[in-house]
Amino acid sequence: MSQVTWRATDELIERVKAVAAQQHRSMNDFLTLVLRAAVDPEFASDEAERTRERLRRAGVLAPAGQPRSRPDPAAVAGARREASGGTSLADLVGEGRR
Repeated sequence: MSQVTWRATDELIERVKAVAAQQHRSMNDFLTLVLRAAVDPEFASDEAERTRERLRRAGVLAPAGQPRSRPDPAAVAGARREASGGTSLADLVGEGRR
């Protein structure tokens, strides 16, 4: 998991904290919800839809991207088998230290 630093005016931060508290959420949880609603069209709930509508009106709603497909499970299994056939990292590191 990554962390992001957010810079905003004290007034905006206080408003975000207040809304998060009203919803019994942490500020982190609230910001994650807002950002997810902004970029994930599959994320749907009444609350998310209200958030998406606000973002749409503000002109900051991310457009829906191309749907992604998952790789074929058989191909993934084959790639794992292929990758596991080489020299282990521990052996390579050990060889370099001799």
